[in-house]
Amino acid sequence: MNTSPTQRCDLDAIHLLDNSVREYDWGSHDHIQRLLGLPVDGRPAAELWLGAHPVAPSRLTDGTALTELVARAPEEVLGRRTSDRFGPRLPYLLKVLAARRALSLQVHPRPHAARAGYRRENADGLAASDPGRSFHDEQHKPEMIVALTRFEGLAGFRSPRTVLALLEGLDGRLVEQVRDAVRGTRSGPGLRAALEHLVASRDEPTCAHDVATTVASVRARLAAGSPDPRADATVLRLDEEHPGDPGAVASLLLNRVSLEPGEAIFIPAGEVHAYLSGVGVEIMAASDNVLRAGLTTKHVDADALLECAAFSPRPPARPDTEVTGAHSLVTSYRAPVSEFALLTADVHPGEPVALPSEGPRIVLALDGELQLLTGAGTTSLRRGQSCLVPDAAGQVTADGDGRLVCAWVP
Repeated sequence: MNTSPTQRCDLDAIHLLDNSVREYDWGSHDHIQRLLGLPVDGRPAAELWLGAHPVAPSRLTDGTALTELVARAPEEVLGRRTSDRFGPRLPYLLKVLAARRALSLQVHPRPHAARAGYRRENADGLAASDPGRSFHDEQHKPEMIVALTRFEGLAGFRSPRTVLALLEGLDGRLVEQVRDAVRGTRSGPGLRAALEHLVASRDEPTCAHDVATTVASVRARLAAGSPDPRADATVLRLDEEHPGDPGAVASLLLNRVSLEPGEAIFIPAGEVHAYLSGVGVEIMAASDNVLRAGLTTKHVDADALLECAAFSPRPPARPDTEVTGAHSLVTSYRAPVSEFALLTADVHPGEPVALPSEGPRIVLALDGELQLLTGAGTTSLRRGQSCLVPDAAGQVTADGDGRLVCAWVP
């Protein structure tokens, strides 16, 4: 009798993974390549996906897709607690994100909106690969990113007072519309109306001219002595990357974020955001739902975006962070979601690190050489290598000399 690769694999053992690289045009030309030991050939490498999302699942060394392994042995891979909470699926997706230039201005839907939108587009007959599709699955997509290099982004709305101060002295019909919208209520509805004006302006014949007028006044203000040079410089940079896109002006509505290596930000579902540059480890609920508002040539679904976005002004959210250890420092990051948590560990010889003891764990070696020890044996990882530690493997300890990141279900 023939035995499938999945049936042959030992479910209590650690499994090395082969992962997909996504070549989006905003990606870095070298960081992910150097991490994985691949040639630097001028092609962009934007994201490294580690997980069981059906769009690009990781694979075991025998070619078995991680989606297949989870479906065939959910309790052994996920553990009963995770399987009971989320069903027979890995609830998180781990990525290395390397941005050379800005990603689209975007929002991710909450659970009810994701389910409704996915079913609506299925009923409308939209194929999974249709570029006009907004919802690719039924899952919400909160996410957290931990910076590996200095990391720049936009996240959540500024207060109306701050927005009005940033718009003061800028020229153009577009800015006047945004200013009037924010002045109208000085609250969330005003910010919503402002973003709605900016998204709708993409379809107007005067859009490029209107954006250029505002950008010119931003440039003049920056040269003369801006009250917020970083905000103005962001507008100019985004217009250079996406000429004529009103998303550059929309950046003035949003909080500007800079992360140093090791710092993190949490993006709840519904928060308008855009990553601008840098390299980070990103973890999210296992979804590929993205609703775009600008800074893109891809499909913009204004109605779905405005339905899903949150407009209450608030500062960017930071996850709970805890640092433990003496020589081998472990930093744990927890966000207010049930699908994922993350830790990074700088492992030094002679001071092994205990990793989370249950559930499905994905470990990626960021540097050096490491050994992962379980009751079933030892698995070596060098820079760029990754593995799945199934629930059935039990307690796992990292030793050696290197740096790792571990994703797990809290």
